[in-house]
Formats: sequence, C-alpha cells, structure tokens
Amino acid sequence: MYEHYFPRIYSYVRCRVNNPAVSDDLTSTIFEKVLSRLDSYSSDRGTFSTWLFTIAHNVVVDYFKEPEHSAVCLEMAHEVVSPEPDPQDQIVALLTNEQLIQALQQLTERERNIISLKFWGGLTNRNIASLTGLSESNVGIILYRSMQRLRSLLD
Repeated sequence: MYEHYFPRIYSYVRCRVNNPAVSDDLTSTIFEKVLSRLDSYSSDRGTFSTWLFTIAHNVVVDYFKEPEHSAVCLEMAHEVVSPEPDPQDQIVALLTNEQLIQALQQLTERERNIISLKFWGGLTNRNIASLTGLSESNVGIILYRSMQRLRSLLD
C-alpha cells in the first residue's frame, strides 16, 4: 500500500506545502494515520484512494490551520518540466514555471486544492467530488474555469 500510494500522496502534499521537510513529515503522518485507522475503512463509503486522500487532505488542512503556516501552493511546479533540458530550455522553463506559480497563487484555495488533487494527486473528478463534498460536474466546472483562468493569467 505504501509503495503504491506514496508517490501520489507525497506529490499532493508537496504541491500544497512549500517545504520539502514539512512535506516529508506530513506524508509520514498521513501514512501513520492510515495504518492506525485501516480497520475503519469501509468500501461501502468509497474507494480506498478516496479514503486515503481524505486523510491526506485533512492533515494538510490541519497544518494550514496553524497560524504560522501560509498556503503557498504548487511550489514544485518547476519539477514537472522535462528531466534534462538544455540550458536554454532550462531558462525558459524556469521563467515559465515562476509565472505559473504566480498565476496559481492568484486562484482561490479551493481551486488550488482541486488542481492539486487532480494533477499532482492523480485523482479522478469522481474521487475529488467524494473528497470535497462537491458534485462531480461541479469539480469538472471548477477545473475547467480554473484552467481557463490560468491560461488568461499566463497570456
């Protein structure tokens, strides 16, 4: 379970939290909670991945409830770029990613969270809907509008 879900959970946490060390700690906390509550999981209430991401979401929300933490989202966007670009591509990618990070910060917390769950967490709209309490179509609309807004901010 850990090996299967770790990359997705860590990516989700990392893109929500602007600190690699804190991301490590929160990911550990998530898996500790999952293991301690494994007997409470019920497939009648949703898929395992939705249950797991609900715990992850709650741990991240609890982290941001502490006054000293600010919600800077998707700081790791620069890590999504192709792994070994030439120097010119690296400069262009860095500038583009800085613009992306600034544009993402202009979105609402809900929009950033849904984008994080979709693209870094790898969840489906149905899983995101289950996690957030929104309808599946509402998740799709929020994603669509958020991406449109990002495009206009980046143009």
